[in-house]
Amino acid sequence: MFIRGCMRKLQPGDAAPDFIFQTPWSGPQRFHETAAGKPSLLLFLRYLGCPVCQMEMARLKAGIHLFEAEQAGVFVVLQSMPETVAASANEADWPFTIVCDPEGDIFSRYGVAPGGLRYLHPAGMAAAIKATVKGFRHGRFEGKETQLPAVFGIDPKHRIISLYYGRHPADIPSPENMAAMLPTR
Repeated sequence: MFIRGCMRKLQPGDAAPDFIFQTPWSGPQRFHETAAGKPSLLLFLRYLGCPVCQMEMARLKAGIHLFEAEQAGVFVVLQSMPETVAASANEADWPFTIVCDPEGDIFSRYGVAPGGLRYLHPAGMAAAIKATVKGFRHGRFEGKETQLPAVFGIDPKHRIISLYYGRHPADIPSPENMAAMLPTR
């Protein structure tokens, strides 16, 4: 996945990289086995302590019916340690699978890179203010603070059919747009 020390961004038609992951409430699992022949959505966010990420997870939770209608698996990849998430949330709180990637291995496999100064984008700052006003509070810092988001729509045969690499930390499609990234039946 690396070309001269850089992550390679994936393209539609590429095989979705398989990986072993852990949730805050379970032992190691293999992504392709867990996806079990159904369409999947992978959403990459920074970490649970990020107010913008908390707000986006709440928005995804509110729109989960869009994915259930397509019988799709939804996976949210965070840079958080499983223990951090388990200490502040219950598994029943989330209608999707939280994938913990504190080392950034899954982020690297999918070419999801940090954004450097794009972290300071005005839209990212506006989203942080909006999240704070809505009551989301900053928690523990984990991973790369400048990490950018990304979304991947994956078909039942583990092929990437659509993707979106965010340009700044708050550049995350709506649940409706993410649902449209899934394969049609």
